[in-house]
Amino acid sequence: MSKVTMKLDDLTCPSCMTKIEGALSKKDGVKDVKVLFNASKIKAEFDDATVTAESLADTVTDLGYTVKSSKVKAL
Repeated sequence: MSKVTMKLDDLTCPSCMTKIEGALSKKDGVKDVKVLFNASKIKAEFDDATVTAESLADTVTDLGYTVKSSKVKAL
């Protein structure tokens, strides 16, 4: 298991938060995801044998958001 924290560039509304949480939570291997609207951050816990932090960032990018930075920590 790992945890990733992604800083976003352009989180502008609460519906964006819901959109991102929904898309990431549907990915196989994602155990928990929280989007912190006021901080423009995503925190996700995932099974790194099933999904990568890069693929989670790609999902966010595919939704039209910019990931400024990302930090991965093994649990």
